[in-house]
Amino acid sequence: MDDMMPLMTRATERTSGLVRAVRQDQFGSPTPCAKFDVKELINHLEWVAELFESLGRKGPWVEQEPYVGDFPERAEGTLAAWSRGEAWDGTSPAMGLPMTTLAHMYLVDMVVHGWDLARATGQRYEPEPEGVARALDFTGQMVEMGRQRGAFGPPVAVPDDASAFDRLLGVIGRDPAWTP
Repeated sequence: MDDMMPLMTRATERTSGLVRAVRQDQFGSPTPCAKFDVKELINHLEWVAELFESLGRKGPWVEQEPYVGDFPERAEGTLAAWSRGEAWDGTSPAMGLPMTTLAHMYLVDMVVHGWDLARATGQRYEPEPEGVARALDFTGQMVEMGRQRGAFGPPVAVPDDASAFDRLLGVIGRDPAWTP
């Protein structure tokens, strides 16, 4: 918890700032995550925040609801749930995975979907190097399970000297050179 909470917090704050800056006329724009346009991506982030708040409280799996436009507020609830020491203990009753694994999944979502949103809306985005390193290490271990569950796409080749962030994007199936 001690090293993950600051990473989760900063990644969430970056993504929340990006969400706040999206204009309504950008909602229909494509994103690097092919299954989502901008509005659908923000709706996905709302669901991620709600789901991981529930999981952080050892609660049930929650289904995605229609878009509301309150991701930053939901994300604050997620961080509050995970800031409790007991959130990190044991295994999630809803997912059967260690709580530390779920925290890493959340971090990956915040880091990568932040980039998706920034790229789609022309915003500047620089993820925190520590968060990227942690997300890259985690996805390297979980990528096959992620692909089997549809969370990650086929890998995208990146140059050998690519940045850690570009390698993270490539591992999970994003093209770092994507433009709208």
